[in-house]
Amino acid sequence: MNISIDGEIGAQAQDVLASLGLDMNEAVDIFLRQTIQQRNMPFDVAAPMEESAEQSETVPIELMFGCMKGKIWMSDDFDAPMEEFEEYM
Repeated sequence: MNISIDGEIGAQAQDVLASLGLDMNEAVDIFLRQTIQQRNMPFDVAAPMEESAEQSETVPIELMFGCMKGKIWMSDDFDAPMEEFEEYM
């Protein structure tokens, strides 16, 4: 698969992704998996993003870690056997 990306956007994306320990292929793979899982875009695309001078600077990585705290959870019985599979156990 070939994807055409604006040169400046691609360069900026590579810088941000590198700070996250990702490359462009991994980021596209994550995006596609989330799109398939949600059967929708994994973010709001209603309005184009306006870039300010503050946004164009790289966000320190310590500000990114933990930004999803409290938004993701697992049920207490996540590892418990499922009734549907009792006959296989």
